[in-house]
Amino acid sequence: MGTVASQISVWGNGLALRLTKPMAKAAGVVAGTPVRVIVKPGRIVIETETEPTLEEMLAAFDSVKHGGELLADGPRGVEAFS
Repeated sequence: MGTVASQISVWGNGLALRLTKPMAKAAGVVAGTPVRVIVKPGRIVIETETEPTLEEMLAAFDSVKHGGELLADGPRGVEAFS
């Protein structure tokens, strides 16, 4: 969707930014989606706070950084007796 012009409105004692259905759909958000708001002078960034999936975590795994292994030592605790 890219850049979309919008405006800040008054909502009660605060201010609000309304997301249109196309904006929400493009961002992949629905009512109740947890978000993080980053505020800097002249800039407001809204990012979804989603937990990464197992597939995303495995895709981000760097075998060079971690020596090619997820766990470098042997089994410990209950799994040692399985």
